[in-house]
Amino acid sequence: MLERLKKLIKQNMPDSDAEHATESTKLVDLGIDSIGMMMLSMSMEEEFGVEFTDAIPFETVKDVLDYLNKNATK
Repeated sequence: MLERLKKLIKQNMPDSDAEHATESTKLVDLGIDSIGMMMLSMSMEEEFGVEFTDAIPFETVKDVLDYLNKNATK
């Protein structure tokens, strides 16, 4: 799941250092701002079969992975 997420981050933020991201990496350190998070969220909905109806305060890669592990359908 981590590799799939890193691939999506890199697709949405080509200048990010996503390939070196770990679970403790902060999203802001990957260059993900509010617009980037919106783009990433749309990509995650398609890739993982999740649906974001409310804003979720993701801070780290682990926060995103925990959410995906609980909610992904793909």
